[in-house]
Amino acid sequence: MPTPAPAAALPASARSNTAQRTALVVLVGIGALVLAFIVMLLVGVSSESTNALAVFATPIASMVAAYYGITLSIQQVKNERAEKEKAIARADSADAGSRETEVWAAQMESGLRVAMAKLAAAGVGTDEVTKAAGTPDDYF
Repeated sequence: MPTPAPAAALPASARSNTAQRTALVVLVGIGALVLAFIVMLLVGVSSESTNALAVFATPIASMVAAYYGITLSIQQVKNERAEKEKAIARADSADAGSRETEVWAAQMESGLRVAMAKLAAAGVGTDEVTKAAGTPDDYF
């Protein structure tokens, strides 16, 4: 199953398209509410017209708020996915660095063992080398 592209990888036109849609929905909702207010003013302000406006305006405001909330949630999910991908990449990089360090340490240990064996074969004391390496006495 292919993973969706992170929000940062989306082209600018796609990000602005989402913002434009959200703004359009909000503007349409505001326009509908303004229309309802105008109709109420033309008909006359009374308790019945106020109740009618509330019946008409409540679902519009609810739909606009729900759309905005859902859009915001989707954007947050996209941002979290992008952050997760970045964190995975950092973890992979740290893991590769750790493996490289382990390989380097194994090579250094091997070289130290060879040097210690050559010094011992040549009859040269290795106490200074052992102290400089910081190894226990029975390490070699």
